[in-house]
Amino acid sequence: MGDKDNKKYIKMGITGVAVIAVSLLGFFLLFRIQDVLGAVRMLTGILMPFVYGAVIAYILTPVCKKAERLLIKIFRPKKKNSALLTWASIGLALIFALLLAAALIMLVIPQVWRSLAGIAVSVPGQLESANAWFHDLLKSRPDIQTYWDQIAGKISGGIIEWLRTSLLPTMGSMVGEIGSRISVFAGVVSDLFLGMLISVYIMASRRQLAAQAKLLLNGIFSRRWAELIEEEVRYADRMFNGFLMGKLLDSTIIGILCFIGTSLLGIRSAALVSVIVGVTNMIPFFGPYIGAIPSALLLLLENPLHCVYFVIFVTILQQLDGNVIGPKILGDSTGLSSFWVLFSILLFGGLWGIVGMIIGVPLFAVLYDVARKLTYLGLKKHRCEEMIEEYNVCYHPEEGEKDRKDP
Repeated sequence: MGDKDNKKYIKMGITGVAVIAVSLLGFFLLFRIQDVLGAVRMLTGILMPFVYGAVIAYILTPVCKKAERLLIKIFRPKKKNSALLTWASIGLALIFALLLAAALIMLVIPQVWRSLAGIAVSVPGQLESANAWFHDLLKSRPDIQTYWDQIAGKISGGIIEWLRTSLLPTMGSMVGEIGSRISVFAGVVSDLFLGMLISVYIMASRRQLAAQAKLLLNGIFSRRWAELIEEEVRYADRMFNGFLMGKLLDSTIIGILCFIGTSLLGIRSAALVSVIVGVTNMIPFFGPYIGAIPSALLLLLENPLHCVYFVIFVTILQQLDGNVIGPKILGDSTGLSSFWVLFSILLFGGLWGIVGMIIGVPLFAVLYDVARKLTYLGLKKHRCEEMIEEYNVCYHPEEGEKDRKDP
């Protein structure tokens, strides 16, 4: 009994020390949160090339696998995982990505530049016409002229005061801000270049990295939990790959259709508004509005009638996308209701901006699936399987008709 009591007290002592240590660490992090966040930002900045490399490798890995399968069919090597074929497939994937980027730049940038130049040429004429119309209105209505003189005097006085007190003092800081922005842009370009090199090594070592991750997973967790985590990682890969690639294809189709439609309508800035509509269409739910509003404002400056045509056309196009094109490409890829889609966009958009709005839906779908599986495990552990069946019958009849596998 003495040994058992001693072991019991030792375990209690170790537990107490661990609780005290964790509490002290929590208080330290709480009171030095700014230093901790600064260290995290510094570490994130250092590792940013690896983040870019991982993203590039993730995007190019499907292309690399297809190129490798094609090379295996052509050359029929003795070893299936030949290092030479692996590097050749990586080279083909990089060449494909660079050619695609170059083609997009050569096709889109000149069109966008011409559209911007057209707007720059037409806007002064539009402003001149608006100014002439306004002066004619003032001549025909002397009462409006009186009010306008008073308002114009106040506006001019406010502008002069603003120039004296606000604009001039901030000019120096604006110059410094421009310099810092250029420095940040140069840093991003440098990180992207390093990320491209890192992605090559990640794709070349992807099988070894996957094997190492599997060893680490099984070394930390039990076999059952390791299999569950591995299954969830595969689900996350399918979710991100299917949703993002499907959304990219959908947005490309919408951008092309928008360019064709606006060109047929005679809109001179067809390329510019099509790029805006296509890119913002990557954002679920809010994307069509984010792209359509600034495009309509640009066309309003160019030609008000074209703005009306564009609003009508883009409304029809978005209805076509929401009811035909999008469901055909994406289907019910996330399994989330409209409420949770909106929630995820607002949550991750608030945290990470535009990037969060794009990846928020598949990321929340993965978190939702984890919570669902853990809930089902808990219900089965507490012998409440009938609650699962009742829920499926009420809200998911297609699942209620079949027996659910153990998650």
